Amino acid sequence: MESKTQLAPVLNFFPTLKPPNKTLAFHQISVLIITFLAYASFHASRKPPSIVKSVLGPKIQSNSSSFDTGWAPFNGPQGTHRLGELDLAFLSAYSIGMYFAGHVGDRMDLRLFLAFGMMGSGVLTIIFGLGYWCNVHFLWYFMAVQVVCGLFQSIGWPCVVAVVGNWFGKTKRGLIMGVWSSHTSIGNIVGSVIASGVLEFGWGWSFVVPGVLVILVGLLVFLFLPVSPEDLGFGSPEKEEVEMIVEVNGMDNLEKVESEEAGLLRTENADVKADTDSLGAIGFLEAWRLPGVAPFAFCLFFSKLVSYTFLYWLPFYIRHTAVAGVHLSHKTAGNLSTIFDIGGVFGGILAGLISDMLEARAVTSIAFLLLSVPALVLYRAYGSVSMVANILLMFLSGLLVNGPYSLITTAVAADLGTQTLIRGNSRALATVTAIIDGTGSIGAALGPLLAGYISTRGWNSVFFVLILAIFCATLFLIRIARTEIKEKLSGERWFFGIS
Repeated sequence: MESKTQLAPVLNFFPTLKPPNKTLAFHQISVLIITFLAYASFHASRKPPSIVKSVLGPKIQSNSSSFDTGWAPFNGPQGTHRLGELDLAFLSAYSIGMYFAGHVGDRMDLRLFLAFGMMGSGVLTIIFGLGYWCNVHFLWYFMAVQVVCGLFQSIGWPCVVAVVGNWFGKTKRGLIMGVWSSHTSIGNIVGSVIASGVLEFGWGWSFVVPGVLVILVGLLVFLFLPVSPEDLGFGSPEKEEVEMIVEVNGMDNLEKVESEEAGLLRTENADVKADTDSLGAIGFLEAWRLPGVAPFAFCLFFSKLVSYTFLYWLPFYIRHTAVAGVHLSHKTAGNLSTIFDIGGVFGGILAGLISDMLEARAVTSIAFLLLSVPALVLYRAYGSVSMVANILLMFLSGLLVNGPYSLITTAVAADLGTQTLIRGNSRALATVTAIIDGTGSIGAALGPLLAGYISTRGWNSVFFVLILAIFCATLFLIRIARTEIKEKLSGERWFFGIS
């Protein structure tokens, strides 16, 4: 199949950056760094809405039920509802756009597509902030900007996962992507610090600065990012690993790594394999039928619902919940919320490392999800006792909540998109990634909306819904986890149909 990608301009202009002057390891590291910065900047630009909520929305006086004026149309008793609807507008467009972005990403130059998404996201984030200086108070304006921005943002994830999947095989993929996936939490931290730091100059700056950051990193992607090792004359990591397995163990053992589920679907999906071998890119419906895609996609629906509720509402929650009897300032609440994301960094790395050691992604995800339930209960019950208790319990909650979320959106998505049923065809990777994260993003859209409505009845209700969502997430992985355990006990090396 003829390549649809063009080499990045800087790599063309400077031959010394090409092999044999630079090794495969050099370019793998550069790809990790560039894609890390790219998606971290995406998340940095998503963080401002959560930071400015306490400024835009209503503020309840400590000794009365009256409301201070925020920023119309988000002030007044219905302010939290409007803010939740604003989150829904962005995340709904993001989740819908994700399905189309993955489909398009498998059929065009990922470098150009990613750069296009970053430029658009930066411009729309800046336009949202301009509402401050232009004194805009129309709900439709902010809604429209968030919808279009969500569509541009949806381009990012399928592209970066597909590029990283092109450059790395499955060996230690969980650990590598666990470290790499910390870009989400790092981006949230950077976005929180920037948005909180400039908030005192006017909430518009909290959007403009992250918007400029995305544009600058988008320029870096356009100039430097190599999409695949084949573009530079290297071999495919996936093919090299398959050849190594065949050479060491023989073809018979290669076939054994396919799961029972893949075996049952082999006849049904014979036409899928023929299509992917001949056309390169897999269809949307065919990707849904791949083993493991649907269970992990629906698990991520509930897992991301929990994670994004914290992403969009944690600073607001901290601001309106006294810690040791003291209500924190907007800036302090925003900065304190980064502890949750710091925990998420360690959670993603730990989940990736454990899943590599156990060779069991589902078992690892379920363990983290179940442990996050008591962590959330403790944070709600004792997080307000003291600042130390708040920080420790918030860190633990972030570690356990974001662990499976990071694992599923990175290593699992990459594994599923290059599994043996489609013969390691990386042209399916963006589509599979988009399906999993797109489905998860629907949950991400519902979580903040529900929090906006339910929080008016009390935060205990919000935490109850989050815990219920966690239990639902575990249900979708029970079958896969049971098979993983069964295969481990029988001594066979298996991973839901993935070599």
